[in-house]
Amino acid sequence: MYVRDSVRQSVKLLIVGHFAVGKTTLVGTLSEIRPLRTEERMTQAGAPVDDLSGVPDKTHTTVAMDFGRLTLSDRLVLYLFGTPGQGRFKRLWEDLARGALGALVLVDTRRLDQSFEIMDLVERHGLPYAVAVNAFDGAPVFPEAEVREALDLHPATPLVTCDARDRASSARALIALVDHLIATDREAS
Repeated sequence: MYVRDSVRQSVKLLIVGHFAVGKTTLVGTLSEIRPLRTEERMTQAGAPVDDLSGVPDKTHTTVAMDFGRLTLSDRLVLYLFGTPGQGRFKRLWEDLARGALGALVLVDTRRLDQSFEIMDLVERHGLPYAVAVNAFDGAPVFPEAEVREALDLHPATPLVTCDARDRASSARALIALVDHLIATDREAS
């Protein structure tokens, strides 16, 4: 399915987060087209660099990117780029960040400390962002104020909870990012 001829504007958004946080799932959940996925089976060679603590059942990992599309109107389409979460893909992440208007940062409350490197990259690139706590089954739930403090979030940074497997929940997280981008743009004008 191609983009409609009436589409006049496209927006590039990143879906970012640490290893095994649900980026591929969220892109697939929201995409109106069959998403492009560059997942490969994990091997013993990756064992020293891919920390499987907290996600022992993970068997595949993104090695380049995920790509999905979401048409918002006859004139506007969103392109969603899911980035790999491992540090060894930092240069690829930086390439994907070029031209992006903002990022949705997925975090996992079981491994919040793994979010810092990704959030540093987002901030270093000057990308406005929203944070979405991906609600994994059995993951601890903390009050918003505690998550904000743990991640050292600016008060204006949106923080929402989502389930990357659920379309409505994922859409609400994406809407939080888009609303933030609009507000940030208005402030800059």
